[in-house]
Amino acid sequence: MIVEKIDLPDFAIEFLKSQGFKKLNPPQSDSIKAGLLNGENILVSAPTASGKTLIAMIAMLNYLSKNSGKIIYLSPLRALAAEKFLEFKNFEKIPFGRKIKVSVSTGDFEVVDKNLEKSDVLILTNEKMDSIIRHNADWLDDIGLVISDEVHLIGDESRGPTLEMILTHLKLLDSCPQIVGLSATITNSKEIADWLNSKLVKNDWRPVPLTEGVSEDGHVYMNNGKNFDFEQSLMGTPIDLGLQSVKNGGQSLIFAETRTRSKSLAVKASDAISKTLKKNELTNLKKISEKILSENEHTELILTLSTIIKKGVAFHHAGLNQKCREIIESEFRMGNIKLLSSTPTLAAGVNLPARRVVISNINRYNAKAGANLPISILEYKQLCGRAGRPQYDDFGESIIVGNGNTDDIFERYVDGEPEPIKSKITEDKSLRTNILAVVVTHPGIKKEEIFDFFLQTLGGLQSRKPNLKFAIDVSLRFLSNYELIIKKGERFAATDFGKQISLLYIDPLTGTYFRDSIKKISSKKQHTLGLLHLISNCDEFFPKFSLRQKDYAEASVLIENNSEQLIEPISEYDFSRSLLAINAWINEHTEINLSEKLGIESGDMHRMAETANWLCYCLREISKNAERADLLEEISNLRQRIVYGIKEELLDLVKIKGIGRVRARKLFKHGIENLDDLRKIPVNKLAEIDKIGIIIADNIKTELKKVRY
Repeated sequence: MIVEKIDLPDFAIEFLKSQGFKKLNPPQSDSIKAGLLNGENILVSAPTASGKTLIAMIAMLNYLSKNSGKIIYLSPLRALAAEKFLEFKNFEKIPFGRKIKVSVSTGDFEVVDKNLEKSDVLILTNEKMDSIIRHNADWLDDIGLVISDEVHLIGDESRGPTLEMILTHLKLLDSCPQIVGLSATITNSKEIADWLNSKLVKNDWRPVPLTEGVSEDGHVYMNNGKNFDFEQSLMGTPIDLGLQSVKNGGQSLIFAETRTRSKSLAVKASDAISKTLKKNELTNLKKISEKILSENEHTELILTLSTIIKKGVAFHHAGLNQKCREIIESEFRMGNIKLLSSTPTLAAGVNLPARRVVISNINRYNAKAGANLPISILEYKQLCGRAGRPQYDDFGESIIVGNGNTDDIFERYVDGEPEPIKSKITEDKSLRTNILAVVVTHPGIKKEEIFDFFLQTLGGLQSRKPNLKFAIDVSLRFLSNYELIIKKGERFAATDFGKQISLLYIDPLTGTYFRDSIKKISSKKQHTLGLLHLISNCDEFFPKFSLRQKDYAEASVLIENNSEQLIEPISEYDFSRSLLAINAWINEHTEINLSEKLGIESGDMHRMAETANWLCYCLREISKNAERADLLEEISNLRQRIVYGIKEELLDLVKIKGIGRVRARKLFKHGIENLDDLRKIPVNKLAEIDKIGIIIADNIKTELKKVRY
């Protein structure tokens, strides 16, 4: 089907053509035939890079040209949401006959952004949409179209229940919005489609044909029968396979099982890859390396990365901060980085295809089991789905590095069917969290109505009714016993505390843990270490790093020196390395120090600070509910220290926009300790201070005028 034949207004057709779309591929054509333009619910189950975004775009253009309601685009990740926002922002230029506003919102679960009410297209993370539902936003019934990306993530243990609850709520709205689900190829796609009351569009078409195989002893066995040999070296099989593809003009993506191996493989490959590069490529890579160095503290990780980027190689994992990851992703996408070694998190993130994907190990550490276990077939299919660059390659290859049992690996992964998607919503944490949310949004609800609601979830479809009833009873007892809900006759309602916990977006178990701990806090002035322990000890805190043997002594000394700050007695065995890291962060330790001393990289520290900031906000709100006004100032100050990574003495200075931890410390060392000092110093003297300069000095003085005495 050519684009001109789509039943859309001329201006929409012209827009699609301006974006480079000329004809539809099979999944796109099948979606239109299934009723995409007629308001039918559709579930598209198709491989990575099969053009599912265009299906979403056509549905959105169709809706906007006929209706005045809202479109919700749901994304599992912030990075993907930001990517889609840039794509769909172009809708604002289309002459629909009215002005269209496109917005993105991915954070701040405690509030509903008022601007969202005025927007026509909202790109939201799943968690943000869930929060909006819990806040019962007035405009929910204005939703007419929902696009849900990566629907197969419903089976994910941590994030799946959130997506499942959202889709259950949305399909039950009085406005009956059209739901378009976009999914990877999954085994039980018919079951998921039936649950969503949608038509299934299942198609295995890919723009770049994919072949899969397993390597063993210098030989690769491919599923298309075109087996081949590769040159073996001391660098190891994953690098040998990656290098072969680069030499043949392709890019390679190696998936490693750990961060350490990701970095190690990249370092080992760098010299060999650099020999394949032209002079102008090396010159360009040198500039990228210098950019990495100029924008980051020179930790060992950053120095290693900058060194190997000069050779056309990089590694990618969560220890790197957002800036680094974005540079690496951009340069790999543009073809400047030839070989990228990454942890599997990249497979679920932004779209970074390569001609050849090498899976260096099919085992992955499983924290629950405490052992290395084989990855699922579904995860494998997600990894190999990155093979093949549209517009660049005629084919894509995915190769598993064998471990001596090639036939078994081939049969399980290459020839295997992905596991069916199974709901995780009936697990304890998920059920108590989501039952509370349902009671909050439906005050006066009866037990049978709660049961009926959860029968509408995928978990309800996949569970035996007696088991689901029993699990709901257990959660209701917990919520009642801990005073999150109350029962009047046959009806349930949330207490003020229960409402607060649901809107704060934390597990009710964490909420009660915070409340009970707050009640124990004495009226002493300083509780910093105790509050940090409280935050880092709950399930929501992430990432968590356990103490290494050499960390126990430091934890012991920290407890001994700050015992008066504790809420209750703890030992070093109650400590985590994450707690040591946050404490070091708010005492202005550098990224270099955190990396060398604690093995905590800037990406980890950023996520810890972000999570701790949110949990600190939750603590403050719960303190209000518990009538502990005496704790509010201290918790607020701690929150600011976590955000900026500063000691308490700098809190006044960071109130000024443009002054962060580094500039605040520079000012303090020059005797400027508060806003009064900052007002008194002449702008020319302020400009002379290191890290300031005349432009920043002028900006600081301007911002200072906005702050009330």
